[in-house]
Formats: sequence, C-alpha cells, structure tokens
Amino acid sequence: MDPVPPPAADTPVSAHADDLAGRFEAAWHELACPPGWRRLLVAVSGGPDSLALLHLLHQTRACHGLDLIVAHVDHGIHPASGEVASLVVAAADRLGLPTVLARLRLGGETSETSARAARHAWLEEARRTHGADGIALAHHEGDQVETIVMRALAGSGPAGLAGMSRRRDRLVRPLLGFRKAELVGWLASRGISGWADPANSDVVHQRSWVRADLLPFLRARQPGLDTRLLTLGRQAAEQRRAWDEALSVIPGLDLQPSVERISVAALPLVTYDSALAGTLLQAAARRVGCVLGSRRAAGLLAVARRGRSGARVELGGGWCGELSFGRIGIYRVPSPPAPLALRGPLGEARWGPWRVTWSRGAAADSARRDGWTGWFIGEGAVIRAPAPGDRVAPLGGTGRRPVVRVLQDARVERSRRAGWPVLEVDGRVVWVAGISRSGEAVPGEGDDALRIEVSGG
Repeated sequence: MDPVPPPAADTPVSAHADDLAGRFEAAWHELACPPGWRRLLVAVSGGPDSLALLHLLHQTRACHGLDLIVAHVDHGIHPASGEVASLVVAAADRLGLPTVLARLRLGGETSETSARAARHAWLEEARRTHGADGIALAHHEGDQVETIVMRALAGSGPAGLAGMSRRRDRLVRPLLGFRKAELVGWLASRGISGWADPANSDVVHQRSWVRADLLPFLRARQPGLDTRLLTLGRQAAEQRRAWDEALSVIPGLDLQPSVERISVAALPLVTYDSALAGTLLQAAARRVGCVLGSRRAAGLLAVARRGRSGARVELGGGWCGELSFGRIGIYRVPSPPAPLALRGPLGEARWGPWRVTWSRGAAADSARRDGWTGWFIGEGAVIRAPAPGDRVAPLGGTGRRPVVRVLQDARVERSRRAGWPVLEVDGRVVWVAGISRSGEAVPGEGDDALRIEVSGG
C-alpha cells in the first residue's frame, strides 16, 4: 500500500493549520444543514482527502454537534483494499469513532461509473440503517474543476456546468472550497498520511485522464484556468438556483414533490414558450435527482400538448415521464416491493416509499371507507402490491370492484398504481390504503384487532 507522499517544500503545511480549521467551520455553517440533524455518516476511502475531512469534522465537533460514524467501502477492485480498510478502521479507532464497512467484491473490470453507483447506493443504505441524517463526502476544489471539465466534454447544459452542490438533500461536501495541497499539508502537519489509490493516476479512467493529462496541458496554455472554470461553475449554479426558485413562484404550476417523483400542472406549462417550459421541466426533474436533457424535456412537452392522458416517455437512467389527470409527472420506474407480512402484536417497516406500522388492541370505530388508518380482524395480514384480478367490496357499497378501477377513480397516476399498498387478510383484499376500506374483516368496537397505519408514499 503506497502512502501519500509528504508535501513539497513550497506547499503550505502548519503555518495556516489553525486558519484551515477555522475556514472549515465557516464552510460547515454555509451548508445550512437542517437543525434536526444529529448524526453524520462520513465516507472515508483512506485517501488524504477523506482523512482530512474526518479529522476536520472530529476537531470541529463543538461547531456542528453531530455524532460521527465512519463508513468505508471496499470495492474489491485493488489487491490492497483489505489493508486500506484496516487503515480506515485504525484511524476511526484513534478518534474513538464507530466504523461500518462494506465489501462489494466488484472485480477489476468494474467501470468508474458502476463503482461510484454501487458505493453511493451502499452509503445511502448504511445511512438509513444507522439512523444518520446525512452523508459527508470529501470532494474538494480540484474535484469540482475536473467535474466541470468532464461535463463540458459530455455536452452538459448550464445546470450540469454548475458542478457538484455543497449540499444536496442528505449529501454534504464541506471541502469544495479547499485545495488538495492544503488538505495534504494539514494532515502532514499532524503526522498523518493516507492511501494513494493507483486508479487516480490510471488514464484509462475519464476523470484520471482529465486530471493527469488534459488539465495540466490546458493550465500550461491558460494561466488561471481553474479560477475561470470555478467562476463558470458558480454562475451556472446561480442560474440553477434561480430556475429552482421559479418553480415555486410561477402561477399555476402547483409543484407536488414526493419520494423519487414530482409533478406539475400541465395546462399552464404547455401554453409557455417551449424554451421556458422545457427549462422549468428540467428544474422540476432536478428536484428529485433526474437529469433531464433538453431533447427529452421537449419530447415530454410534446406528449403533454397532445393531451393523451396516460401517455409515457422514457427519460433514461430509470426515469419516466407521464401525462396523467392533467399533470406532467416525472418518476423513477418502480419495482413493486415484496409482500410485507404483518407479524407479531407490534411492528414497523418500510414498504417501498411507504411506512407501515401496526399494533394489536381493542378496536375503535372502523366505519370510515377511506383514510390511512384502519382496524382489521382475521389471519395472515399482508401488505402487498395490487395484482391482476384483485377486487375489493367497499364498506357500505354493493358488489366487488376491481382494485385498478378504485385507483383510477381516486386519480392515482398509472405509474404509482403498481406500487400502491393494499392489505390482504385471509386471502382477500380488504383495504386499498387511503382510498377504499372493505366491508370484510371489520371488527366490532372493542374487539381484539390489528390497527394498521400507512404513511409516506
């Protein structure tokens, strides 16, 4: 395992070490993390950038007041990855911090993009598992420059040229205003070295090529290049923020976001100039993490202008657009979750984007047909997705209605129906959550029954 070399003689080391910690505190305050945050997952690769992030967060804990959990992903790509994991665990132990590890065993042929996607998916899973409010990543100023260049080479639009955000939802990047050299120097002043990943200098990877070959060539021809690129990124970020704000102030759009889904009213949007309407759609898509290019935004607008409800457009990356009940929706194509058996007298679980809680006790009045809470008697209660042929006998109604028609009448978009929670008891659908309660499995007031509540979605 190759340690990071000590800084060159002209690299700032300890002279401004205290200033760097002070700047980090200021950078943290600028993130404006929600006041309810209590725990932070710190992604530590073992390299100098992430080790600097870890030590700065630990040194400034009186500033942010967060409990820190160190998270390390062993991709299983480099032969020394086990040694790197040990380095990270040892660093966390010296600071008295807990560590969570993942061994993904991706293999040496894994692409940079695939490894990043696997890493971020595991980090988000670890965040939820350990009750963390956010994830801290160690991207610095040099990473931002590289990102802007790579997006320009890929033909990205203005929003992409903004580069990485300091904070996006639960991801925070407090080091974006710091140079790598000063981070390495700050670590060296404390006698700390990190792992130098050989992949960072292997030009087979796009980012490594940009870092090792392209940027040095451009800097030699264009002094001050990094400053100009960062200025470009800041200007693009201001434009991105402006369009994001416009979503809330333009009359009639009626923006409705939820988990991996967002929708806007179609009628005002389709009357706007195409460039304006497309840019607003792109801004809406960014709210839920969908990168929507101008061509696909135009295609979605064309579908909306034709006015055929239920029409869908593939948007790439697992995303889809849909016109439904007068609204343009953008959503991630869902896979219906596996059935959830409600076992035991008390429980709580996630079912897709929904939260399901249940408890047993004396039933209250169960006369409501709709609602998100209900009391039920019977055996084998299971929350599951609608299945072909499902029918429900509405409380106070006559006959049995197809569940798909119940969802249509409730104006649930077609894209959401496949993952809508229904309750099966004794082999029969007795509840379409939030929409229709069956006349079956209804307890009398005071009977021993199962109380179920569904929220989220």
